[in-house]
Order: sequence, then C-alpha cells, then structure tokens
Amino acid sequence: LPDRSAATRPEALLAEATRARVEADLLLGHASDVVPELKELTTVRPYDEPLHALLIRALRDAGRGADALAAYENARRTLADGLGADPGPELRALHAELLDGGASATPTAPIAKPPRKGNLRPRLTSFVGREPELAAIRSDMQRARLVTLTGPGGSGKTRLVEEAAAGHPQAWLAELAPLDHPEAVPGAVVSALGLRETVLMTSELVATQNDPVALLVEYCASRGLLLILDNCEHVIGAAADLAETLLTRCPGLTIVATSREPLGVPGELVRPVEPLPPDPAHRLFTERALTVRPGFDAAQEKAAVAEICRRLDGLPLAIELAAARLRMLTPRQIADRLDDRFRLLTSGSRTVLPRQQTLRAVVDWSWDLLDEPERTVLREVSLFAGGWDLAAAEAVCTGSAADLIGALVDKSLIVAEPTADGDMRYRMLETIHEYASERAAETPDLRAAAGSRHTAYVRALAEEADPLLRSADQLPWIQRLETELDNIRAALQRAVESHDEEQALAIALAVGWFWWLRNYRTEGTEWIDRILRLIPGAPAPASAPAPEDGSAAPA
Repeated sequence: LPDRSAATRPEALLAEATRARVEADLLLGHASDVVPELKELTTVRPYDEPLHALLIRALRDAGRGADALAAYENARRTLADGLGADPGPELRALHAELLDGGASATPTAPIAKPPRKGNLRPRLTSFVGREPELAAIRSDMQRARLVTLTGPGGSGKTRLVEEAAAGHPQAWLAELAPLDHPEAVPGAVVSALGLRETVLMTSELVATQNDPVALLVEYCASRGLLLILDNCEHVIGAAADLAETLLTRCPGLTIVATSREPLGVPGELVRPVEPLPPDPAHRLFTERALTVRPGFDAAQEKAAVAEICRRLDGLPLAIELAAARLRMLTPRQIADRLDDRFRLLTSGSRTVLPRQQTLRAVVDWSWDLLDEPERTVLREVSLFAGGWDLAAAEAVCTGSAADLIGALVDKSLIVAEPTADGDMRYRMLETIHEYASERAAETPDLRAAAGSRHTAYVRALAEEADPLLRSADQLPWIQRLETELDNIRAALQRAVESHDEEQALAIALAVGWFWWLRNYRTEGTEWIDRILRLIPGAPAPASAPAPEDGSAAPA
C-alpha cells in the first residue's frame, strides 16, 4: 500500500519551520511583531497546541498579560469543544505562570539585537491645541487601515500625525518630500524602516534588495506596524500603488498618509486638517513669540495678535513664521504688513526643507503640482470675493469648471462648504487667494477676460434679483444678495476703475432696492457718486438712490 503519510510531510515540515521561526523571533525580542501572524495561524490551525503556546508567550512578552490569559481560555475552549480534550502540559504551565505572575512569566530577554521601536523623533517645540483632531485620528487608525490627512501646505499635517502616532510601539515615518521621482517611493520606505541595514547585518530577510516592494511585503506581512507616508502629493500615484500593495498583503499593517489630496485607494478614510481655531492659533503665536522675544506679553498685543492669526487663516506654519518676525517688528507692525505677506514671512527654520522655510515656498510647492488647466482656473477664481457657487464658476471660468474646481478642492487649494439650502459654496483661504491673485496678474489678458465675465455675471445676477425683491420671494433673494455682496462690490470696483460706466450704472440700479431694504443707503450713495463722476456733466446725487418704482423707503 502507498504511504499516505507522505502527502502530509511537506505541510508538517512547513508548520514546524514556522514555529521555529516564530520561536526565534520571540528570542530576538520581536514579541509584538509576531502577534498578528500567530493570531492568524491559530485561526487556521485551531488544534495546534504549540502555536497556541507561542501566541500566549508572545502576548505575555509584549506586556499584554490579560490578552495572554484570554488566549489561553480561547485555546482551552477550542480543544474542549472540538476534541473533547484538556490543554497539554505546556499550555497548563504557561497558564500557571500567568496566574502566579512570577519571575518565570517575565518577558524573554533579547539575545541578539534589541527590538526596533519605530523612528519617530522627539520634537523640539511644543504641540498646541488640536485635542479633538488627535482623538479623531487615533480613532480613525483603529477602524481603518488607511487614513489620509489632507490639507493645504503649512496646515500642520505632519506634526499632527506624529503626535497621534506617538504612543504606538511600532510607528515608522517615511519622508517622501525630498523625492524627485515616483520610482523612488518604495526605496525611501525601505530606508525609513532600516531594512537595508537589516539585510546587510542579519539573515532576517531573504527578499532581494533589487525588489524593494517584495522586501517591504516580507518584512511587514507578519508585523503590526504603523507606517506614516509623509508628503505624498508629488508622488501620489506611486504612494497609492505602494499603499494598496502593502495593505492587501500585510494584514497587521496600518498606513497613515499626509497629502494635499487623497490617495484614492479603496478603503481609504480621508481626514481633512482644518486651520487652527482662534484660541489655539493665539496660543501658538504666543508660545513661539516667547522663544524669540522672552517676556512677550500677548495680553498687551491682543488685537494685533488676533488680526495676525485671522489674516493668516489659522495656518500653523504661517503663524510661526510671523512670530519669528518679532525679533525686529512689533505685532502691530507685522499685522500692518500682511498685505505683502509673501515678502514678510521668510524667516523659517534652516533645518527644514527649502519649501517649508517661507510662506511663498509652501504655496509654490502646491502651484508646481498643478497642470495648466488647473492653474488657469485658480487664476480665474481669484477674481471672486467672498466665495462663489458652481454656477458662478461656470460663468467666469474657462474649461470644465466643475471638474477643475473639484480637482482644486481635492488638492486643498479651494475650500468647499455646504450651505443652509443644501448647495455647495467655494472659497480660498486668504493666503491662497493672495497668491492666486499674484499669479493672475502675471497674465493680464487672462485676468482682464475673467474680470469681464465676473462683472457680467454679477450684473446678470443683480438684474435677475431686482424684480424678485418686490415679490413673495423677497427674503431668499435678499439672503442671496447678502451672500454675494463682496462680489457685487468687487464688480462695481472693477467697472469704476476701468471707466465702464455702463456696467457700473446697470449694477448699481439693479441693487438699489436691495441697498434700501438692507440699510446700505450710505454705501449706495457713495457708489452712485463715483459712477456719476465717470459721466461728463452728470450731477452728483443729493441723497441715497431711490427705488425705480417710486415706492417709499422702508421704515
């Protein structure tokens, strides 16, 4: 008869080799790393007592005594239910050690190299605010295996993820910002994990150095790591491919990415990083101010500090750059010079990348990653004041406005906010708006054409609203014009400056009743006065503009 046991020999040999390798990992001090693999193995081979013993030892050595007792109970119940048997001597001895809590239950000391505990470095500055965001990100990391923090440059994504990951025993940061080519992404992660040194000094990994992805898969597959991919936006495709490969082949791995746009990988949880609220922004400015001007009293400069933080949109990097200027300027002088913020805020740390040393360099980095249609639309929407909706963008912008606005939202250059009536409204942070306006000024013909379309759009909106302000739809149209008031003013200003009295007068007449209803009569008088000055021989108005239908002004 044929030897039927021969067919089972390779499987038995593989199981024995696996147990031997895990035993070696425990002796090397890698208890935390092997727990995910052992959990999976004991699920596949539930009656393998040596595997259960290894899992209990790994949990014990990792300092998880309660989990080790739970693992013993699970093994005992599995053996009883499936085989009608009690645990063997090894499992019972481990159980007794755990209950005794004696010296024999202490973790096995490494006999080779010490366990590797991540590469997050201690920070040199304090972390201010963001308590709700920290809690949310830590929760995200428990329920999703890929979390991406998105936000504009300088919003503090890297520092936030480092703080959120600080308590993780195996957190590794791979800095992608210095890379020039997408092909270098896997190699950068290999270097961040220290695997080049591992391969040179030990036989722990056998994957060839010529295939960094295979090397990463082999190393991460049996470990419970937290991998941070920092600054993915310029190598977004390569970062997404690597993340998807590692997550599908390494069950214990969690990845947190920072980027100015999402990676677009299935299962990705996107967490936008918002600017700092006023109070934390003021605290950040004060703490950084004290490092450059000891004795700085924020209470005496409260109004100026508040203006600085507000005009810098609560962006942590911009606030820190402003605080550094206290070496030579007062807070009021800094606030008064923020109209030229890109020349003012240039005193960043010498030890960071050049693109993080000045405010202009931060925004330049985002600009350089845009294609030409995206740059064109960003220039065009800089003509809006106070925000816009999709219909306005389609009236003013060239190209596919919906797609391009969506792309700029994804890249954190435009902010999308839902309105009370269920629509979306778009705006730019003041810093981005000023930058886009500068870029628009570099193309005078494009700017002039977009300005003409913006003025025409505002005129059409005002003329549509004028009769409806005298109808049952008065209240929603009052609210609509209130929302667009900054755009109305911008269009009037542009028409007056370009001596386009026809457009200016048409807009002013169309919003005259709105000015009356909302008590903007003084402002309306001033606009009419400026417009009439464009018309030779026209008399200056003696009072606020009256409604065209002759009705009395509301009380």
